[in-house]
Amino acid sequence: MNVIGIGTEIVECLRIAQMIERHEDSFLRRVFTQKEVEFCSARGLASQHFAARWAGKLAVLKALGSSPGGLRDWRDVELRPVTGNQVSVALAGEPREACMNRQIAKVMVDLAHCRSHASAFAIAFGSDVSDTLDLAEL
Repeated sequence: MNVIGIGTEIVECLRIAQMIERHEDSFLRRVFTQKEVEFCSARGLASQHFAARWAGKLAVLKALGSSPGGLRDWRDVELRPVTGNQVSVALAGEPREACMNRQIAKVMVDLAHCRSHASAFAIAFGSDVSDTLDLAEL
């Protein structure tokens, strides 16, 4: 596998907490899948987990070579917990099409957060002829 793209993002946790407070469920429903909302809401300091996933979605889009401004549905990028601190990426719609067009077989994401900031780093790997698409579909 070869690296096709990388993406990184950092966000202020307070900014995401204020968005949640100001817009309540409409913000959460517009940006996060039901599974992401359930996962983050079940955690202490949920706004830090939401901020990390927001950063993760942006990092994934950058790694795919997509513009976040052109994304119609933020829920087309879902970050799913695997084990421990690992997450997997599930894609639908435009982000999934970007993977197919750029022959991206796998996207790996790392999330981190503290009281003030959340960050994410994503790497998009291309496939060789023998590789198969290793991205979950929403």
